[in-house]
Amino acid sequence: MKTKTLIAKDRKYLWHPFTQMQDWQTEEFPVIEKGDGCYLIDTEGRRYLDGVSSLWCNVHGHKVKELDRAIKKQLQKISHTTFLGLTHPTAIELAEKLAAIAPKGLTRVFYSDSGSEAVEIALKMAFQYWAQKGHPEKKKFARLENAYHGDTLGAVSVGGIDLFHQIYKPLLFNTFAIPSPYRYRWETGSDPEKVKNESLNSMEEILREHHQEIAAFVMEPLMQGAAGMIDQPTGYISRARELTRKYNTLLIFDEVATGFGRTGEMFAADHESVTPDIMAVAKGITGGYLPLAATLATEEVYDAFLGRYEEFKAFFHGHTYTANPLACAAAIANLEIFEKQKTLEKLQPKIRLIKKRLEGFYKLKCVGDIRQCGIMVGIELVRDKATKEPFDAKEKVGVRVIERARKKGAILRPLGSVIVLMPPLAMTERELDRLLDITYDSIEETTNKR
Repeated sequence: MKTKTLIAKDRKYLWHPFTQMQDWQTEEFPVIEKGDGCYLIDTEGRRYLDGVSSLWCNVHGHKVKELDRAIKKQLQKISHTTFLGLTHPTAIELAEKLAAIAPKGLTRVFYSDSGSEAVEIALKMAFQYWAQKGHPEKKKFARLENAYHGDTLGAVSVGGIDLFHQIYKPLLFNTFAIPSPYRYRWETGSDPEKVKNESLNSMEEILREHHQEIAAFVMEPLMQGAAGMIDQPTGYISRARELTRKYNTLLIFDEVATGFGRTGEMFAADHESVTPDIMAVAKGITGGYLPLAATLATEEVYDAFLGRYEEFKAFFHGHTYTANPLACAAAIANLEIFEKQKTLEKLQPKIRLIKKRLEGFYKLKCVGDIRQCGIMVGIELVRDKATKEPFDAKEKVGVRVIERARKKGAILRPLGSVIVLMPPLAMTERELDRLLDITYDSIEETTNKR
């Protein structure tokens, strides 16, 4: 009765993100009430493996004593104070820790509340940087096709997923689109080196022709998450750094999804020792406990905003809950767990386990491509492997797979016909095996009916 009442009230009052609410009125869904380790527990007591880290943000699991303790300790001091004209110890300590683990040279930390905001801030920083460096003509941006950087209008402008963004185009500023290295659907073949070089050649052509008006190139390094987990070949981000330097363009990395261990390193940039000029982080920064984001910048970028008061060079941007003390306390505890428990070191055998198990998924008749970077996984389902013909949207294949997985005890989320896996870093090998079993069986049972 409790569950039925909650569902009825949900359907009466709520509007869910990325959800067709007409379908929501009839489809089944769990009401999540509790968390325990890497499990979510609904109001009926059913347990589900958290296969997508509660939308890619949970790191060490739910009900982590160190995180719980840090937040409770901060509650006894203060829950919130403005960061405009004031500061507080947790924000200072966290900034020091972030600068210590970030790619070398990213030394300045600007806080906000979400990944979209962190990217929006990065865009405004890049624009204002060039204006104050005497290049007001550099006010446009380059980005990858299939990009997703959030849902605020600036972030959508540098996005590239028509399903999400097409309707808002009249509101957006124009950008230069660079072909994403989507090897599975690359027109001239799927050889990684060929795809990489052709995409990078397009990048250089755009930067060469338009660098005088481009403020920055913004990209998700190594893996374009919301695009369906599109992975980038080795050397791609290094070359992007070389080209942006060559053509006097800032490089912005959106590490909202890839940061904090998801790719097997603390940040995706670490795989190739690349330092962008500006980097946006969020999601895993608090271990998935509280909203917090940060935009990190180099001293060179920061210095362009220094001047006399009357010059008005300050960065005129901020949020009410900027550097919220509770969120900062959770983030500090999160980073301390990474260090004390050697989280990244313990993650490596799990990554290898996932890779080995995923090889067997190609036996399934509708699995066209599998893309993995660390514990970020995309399994692309197709109607025909030979032609790569996709499923029709009306069939809702991805939705049907995750519904079946839910009945078997795992929470997944599709991106169209791509089944996404991104478990918490803390998930055990035994739990990962079960998650992969459920995913395999759910794909097989759903697609065999077609």
